[in-house]
Amino acid sequence: MAAGRGAELLRPPRSSGRATFLELFFDLAFVVALTRVSQRFAGLGDDTGWTLVTGFGRTLLLFLALWLIWSHTAWITSRYEPEHPIIQAVVVGTMFAGLIMAVTLPRAMEERALPFTVAYLMVMVLRPLVVAAALRGHPRRLVPLRLVVWALASAPLWLAGALGPDDLRLPLWVVALAVDYLAWALGWPLPWLGVSKVGRWRIAGAHLADRYQQMFLIALGESILVIGVVFSGADYSAERAAAFAVAFATSALLWRIYFYHAGLLLSEAFGRVGMPGRLGTASERTHLVIVLSVLVTAVGYELVIDHPFGQPRPSWLLFVVGGPMLFLVARIRLEYEILGQVSRAQIIGLAALVLCTPVLARSAPMAGLTAVAGVLAVVALLGALRRRGQPSEVSASPIGRGESGDRDSEA
Repeated sequence: MAAGRGAELLRPPRSSGRATFLELFFDLAFVVALTRVSQRFAGLGDDTGWTLVTGFGRTLLLFLALWLIWSHTAWITSRYEPEHPIIQAVVVGTMFAGLIMAVTLPRAMEERALPFTVAYLMVMVLRPLVVAAALRGHPRRLVPLRLVVWALASAPLWLAGALGPDDLRLPLWVVALAVDYLAWALGWPLPWLGVSKVGRWRIAGAHLADRYQQMFLIALGESILVIGVVFSGADYSAERAAAFAVAFATSALLWRIYFYHAGLLLSEAFGRVGMPGRLGTASERTHLVIVLSVLVTAVGYELVIDHPFGQPRPSWLLFVVGGPMLFLVARIRLEYEILGQVSRAQIIGLAALVLCTPVLARSAPMAGLTAVAGVLAVVALLGALRRRGQPSEVSASPIGRGESGDRDSEA
């Protein structure tokens, strides 16, 4: 009887793999958040040396905190029935907290550190408490209780960073975020409860795949927004118009390379593996890097459209070339996760960008963005030619292959 109480909260085995309208509504808060992340990155355009490194690290930390909130929510709606009123309330509450984090993010490392921290901790502590209470006597209630204990362990570090001296905020928050990510990776181990490895969780794999694809498209949409806003606000010129066109072509190529062909098979791959939770954890890390790479690339668009033939600066190269390089690294990993192979075209493209970097470092920003677009076009073309006339591929993920079932009663 205990296991039956709270079972109505669990996602049915044959539930739809599509995201609900509420989840799409929830993503709107993170559209705002990703825009604010891009703005913070763009503010580093004139920085150099250690100032650039620390500025990038601060913004990266804030992005990772946001990603943890979004990713946990995606897993919750993949494990529990998203149409249940309790889960809907959890999603709406998380959306509100995410919106607070988004609006405070531009100054979250400065005077708005406390509201950013409080919103983050509300999600990390209160949300699993609500889920655990709704599960009542079900064995799965022990999983959110683990999350609460670990969140309470890192909470003093978050609060100390928000309330303490400014020069201690970054190191304290780095340690706090490392604790939160390490707990997730280890399965929130507790002496009296053991561990609950995420890779062994029962999830709706197709739904989780859908959520990752949607977040990639949201990031890509944010890059299109940057292109439009920057170009519409700048003085019109042939040089800026050309940069606008090349930036759009680059985003289109990122879309093409992601979805063709591994990205299209993501949902199928989750359905074929014995333990979709293991593929989900691997794919989560990959999509974190993919989304970050798109945001970084979008900052490059802004810099190039504003100053297409300005003096080259190291910080510009980090965004204009570094973002696409990071994307190709993550896309190579995704190819392996879904198809069990490595794309030669993407490796060639990555090598080309690495080899071109010393030359592009002394070239105008427009030359760098044009070279990136050219390399990505070659990668997309080689990928299409390789599969031309070949039968349709099927997913062959090596992650979780041959494993089935889940003996963890809490999973």
